[in-house]
Amino acid sequence: MTRTVYVNGEYLPENEAKISIFDRGFLMADGVYEVTSVLEGKLIDFDGHAVRLQRSLDELDMNNPISKEDLLEVHRELVRANEIDEGLIYLQITRGAPDDRDFVFPDPETTPQTIVLFTQNKPGLANAPTAQKGIKVISIDDERWGRRDIKTVQLLYPSMGKMMAKKAGKDDAWMVEDGFVTEGTSNNAYIVKGNKIITRALSNEILHGITRAAVLRFAREAQMEVEERNFTIDEAKEADEAFITSASTFVMPVVEIDDVSLGDGQVGSVAPRLREIYLEESLKKAI
Repeated sequence: MTRTVYVNGEYLPENEAKISIFDRGFLMADGVYEVTSVLEGKLIDFDGHAVRLQRSLDELDMNNPISKEDLLEVHRELVRANEIDEGLIYLQITRGAPDDRDFVFPDPETTPQTIVLFTQNKPGLANAPTAQKGIKVISIDDERWGRRDIKTVQLLYPSMGKMMAKKAGKDDAWMVEDGFVTEGTSNNAYIVKGNKIITRALSNEILHGITRAAVLRFAREAQMEVEERNFTIDEAKEADEAFITSASTFVMPVVEIDDVSLGDGQVGSVAPRLREIYLEESLKKAI
């Protein structure tokens, strides 16, 4: 089945979708993106993603070419057209395609922006087997630019980190800067010690995860102790548990860091409970 995608106001078969070679997303990584999960045909945390999208655009002095209401309608139409029950919707907005390549931003009055959305069908997303066994991570140096709080399409180094992990026979990588863990290649990172959930505080150094915000809120509502502070890889290796969060993995246990098993090497109790709470509560508010 050929997917229906959305490009600059049109719904098209994916093999008919075209973007200019001069688009600044292609030439300069001058664009932002969001990924929204779909469960039971409904959008998870749509409002949070829409708010973060606007923040990313504002930080890059980029206009928003679509209203929140119209964006919601596009999401819903793509879910319907592609018959998505469980999956993801990818959204990307760039500064557009001027007549030629130039480092200087094009005039937004004469260069329309580019907006693209497409779906990814992911049956079994909520009940992923990986969540039962956990993932294994390695640590790598964080060599990204300094504004990780902006969700830009500059994903080369995270992709390299994923490949480093794959070559090492592991699932993902946690990035380390100045001795402290920042985040995973496409997720926020957490450790659990003595039933205390520890994760890095929000700043320009990490992405302000939408799933992160929801999970920490649910954890506090469940009377779990949360501490937002820096932690080292060595501290992580001595943790009782660890996990990651993202829109595509929800809450995913980590059972090994740099070949060191956490606890007894099995999935603990905190991460599965948080995953259960997150999925249950998020579905109640899904739209």
